[in-house]
Amino acid sequence: MAEGKAPAGRKPYLAGRVEFAALYDVRPLQVSQWISRDHTLDYRYAKIISGSPYWLLQFVKGFGETTPRPKHLNQTELERLTKEQDPGYWVREVEQLPPLVGQAELVALFQLPSGELLRRAISTGRFRPADYNLSGSPIWLLEPVVADAPALQAGARAVDWAIDGKVLAALRDRTYNGPGSRIVPRGKAANKVAE
Repeated sequence: MAEGKAPAGRKPYLAGRVEFAALYDVRPLQVSQWISRDHTLDYRYAKIISGSPYWLLQFVKGFGETTPRPKHLNQTELERLTKEQDPGYWVREVEQLPPLVGQAELVALFQLPSGELLRRAISTGRFRPADYNLSGSPIWLLEPVVADAPALQAGARAVDWAIDGKVLAALRDRTYNGPGSRIVPRGKAANKVAE
């Protein structure tokens, strides 16, 4: 199988902040510090989904060798994470990822008035299960969600579940810049932006 190709039924290996930390036996806060304080990590090999970064696991597993002080990769955690995401495949560049969405993008895609409607549909089993659960957040491959939309619409009572064509096109061609497409500063960083 060629690296970076999207085989049917498979998904690319990814890691959120929590998984990144577990792979190097540190707390998730340390990953944030590698970005903001140490500048040894950035978002070049990450996809921003629902306002959070999800790094290519191919990048994460080699990250420890690129830092001024080498960091040891927890092989047991790497095996656990890849097994959890199987069937999966390795991707070297963010541009090779298929379109991925989280709850923020889905709310925009289906033009929902709130995320609560989506969470209710997920919890009752009316919405397809997430393809990933990384750092406590669900993530879906876009195309299976779109393929399920007619059945979702047919069974709907109060919500239309109509897909916004412009949002869909932007997600597919990687130009989406709506809710969830950027990391929103929190805590002290949010206060600095607001000032």
